[in-house]
Amino acid sequence: MKGFGSNKEAILDLITSRSNAQRQEIRSAYKSLYGKDLIDDLKYELTGKFERLIVSLMRPPAYHDAKEIKDAIKGTGTNEKCLIEVLASRTNQQIHGLVEAYKDAYGRDIEGDVIGDTSGHFKKMLIVLLQGTREEDDVVSEDLVVEDAQELYAAGEERWGTDEAKFIMILGNRSVTHLQLVFDEYEKIAEKSIEESIKSELSGDFERLMLAVVQCIRSVPMFFAKCLYKSMKGLGTDDNRLIRIMISRSEIDMLDIRECFRLRYEKSLHSMIQDDTSGEYKRTLLNLCGGDDDLAGEFFPEAAQIAYKMWEISAMTKITLRGTIFPAANFDPASDSQALRKAMKGFGTDEDAIINIVAQRSNAQRQEIRQAFKSLLGRNLMADLKSELSKNLCRLILGLMMTPAEFDAKMMKKAMEGAGTDEHALIEILVTRSNQQIHEMNAAYEEVYKKSLEDDIKSDTSGHFLRILVSLVQVQALADACNDDSSEMEMKFMSILCTRSFPHLRRVFQEFVRCTNKDVELIIKKEMSGDVKNAMFAIALLLCRPFGNGGNVLMNRAVPQGLGTDDRALIRIMVSRSECDLFNIRKEFKESHEASLHEFIQVEAFVVSLVLPVFCHLQ
Repeated sequence: MKGFGSNKEAILDLITSRSNAQRQEIRSAYKSLYGKDLIDDLKYELTGKFERLIVSLMRPPAYHDAKEIKDAIKGTGTNEKCLIEVLASRTNQQIHGLVEAYKDAYGRDIEGDVIGDTSGHFKKMLIVLLQGTREEDDVVSEDLVVEDAQELYAAGEERWGTDEAKFIMILGNRSVTHLQLVFDEYEKIAEKSIEESIKSELSGDFERLMLAVVQCIRSVPMFFAKCLYKSMKGLGTDDNRLIRIMISRSEIDMLDIRECFRLRYEKSLHSMIQDDTSGEYKRTLLNLCGGDDDLAGEFFPEAAQIAYKMWEISAMTKITLRGTIFPAANFDPASDSQALRKAMKGFGTDEDAIINIVAQRSNAQRQEIRQAFKSLLGRNLMADLKSELSKNLCRLILGLMMTPAEFDAKMMKKAMEGAGTDEHALIEILVTRSNQQIHEMNAAYEEVYKKSLEDDIKSDTSGHFLRILVSLVQVQALADACNDDSSEMEMKFMSILCTRSFPHLRRVFQEFVRCTNKDVELIIKKEMSGDVKNAMFAIALLLCRPFGNGGNVLMNRAVPQGLGTDDRALIRIMVSRSECDLFNIRKEFKESHEASLHEFIQVEAFVVSLVLPVFCHLQ
């Protein structure tokens, strides 16, 4: 820092290659040798985000937390996200250190400042967490586990209104091990997760705080992986949040966070920081990150345990798939037929009337309407709709009026006709459909187009992307395949991934982690290419996550933030999933984006937004 300018690279390399304890020794030595405060000098020499990051690294962890809390509540307004993130994730010892550091640094009582800046049940839970009195005894009483689960159920789902005090008492004081068992027991009693109950019973900042507590009880690294992703996704970066997490976790569980990040978001934390930041600020964050998991190829010991456990959870999780469209009550196909004809008769078209009928009937009811329209009026409903509607709205309404098999056949045909092939559509449909749905689609395709779907696929694709092989290869075959050349490996992967059941494959992938210490998804991304990679990765994606989340990733591709909309993909997914699992997709979408699918559709889709929100909202 001496002389004109400063050597920022020397500063960041030195500070990020020392532990926090060593940095405190450097501060003391700097003061003794030069009679100056190192933090003051750093503030003078550096600027912007890089300065905030380096200066924060020089503070002891407790004082760093104290500074974050102080910044969160000073001035007008409150940064509730910061309060939630810090207080929900810290251990008793860390909370006690924070309270003392706050008093030492600001001469004030942190509890009094938090009380003065928050309110309601949100305030009450924060104060409970600030006591740092969570039970730490890992000895668990089975009777108390059942009792707590029943009390939580009685405090929420079982009564009119919610007994928030009971949620605060149990979630704010019981040990981590105890609460993990309580959550399992709660799901048996309520037939839904504790997270689902919190979302339905609580609201606002209190809801977000309690969800954060639950997530930290389940897995602190996964909680921070989600926070890091949210700090960088979309347009702009929440730099304060990014800095706070990278500093506070760099010497605690960054390795686990990195692996959770890669397992959940199919990209490394390193690569997302690389893409989202710049300059010395980026270099410092990357040093704190410690490495690029996409390049590592293998799990670290701790990460392998996490991955193995996640496959275990995935194999055991029972997902109740829920659509957003159900059969309409008091259904009268004749009346609906007359109303549709009236909406299209004469000058102009009553699109609202068409939308309200078509989007609020089940597919089976729509088929009855098609038959009644023909019988009563002697007209083809599909032809009439096609002549009256235009562009995306026409495609959407016609898609809804087809049977699921007809719609899938039409989408497959569209993906292959003309110049070029929409490989993403082929992958999406074939990977996500059941055996029965595939058989029905094949029959519909042959009936409509007088050709075999398999023959058309053969004529439009080539190589390994075309081949679906059947073989009786066991778990070790996948492990051995990693040592084969690229072509041989792809053949072995396809022979297993394209023929085995999903429950079987989840166990296969779990054993794959144990046998090889490698990540199946990363092997696919690193060793395969093109459409083969995309197809294999889509299968792995649906395997390792609840089906709704796999659908959520597909939806992300259709509705990218700030990059326009793939209308065909959006229509295809919304039509095909509306009676299957759109409710699940909707929930996962909101958790990932902190905005609802409904809101995204309103912004991204124009004509289509007239109808999609109708059956996006229904449940």
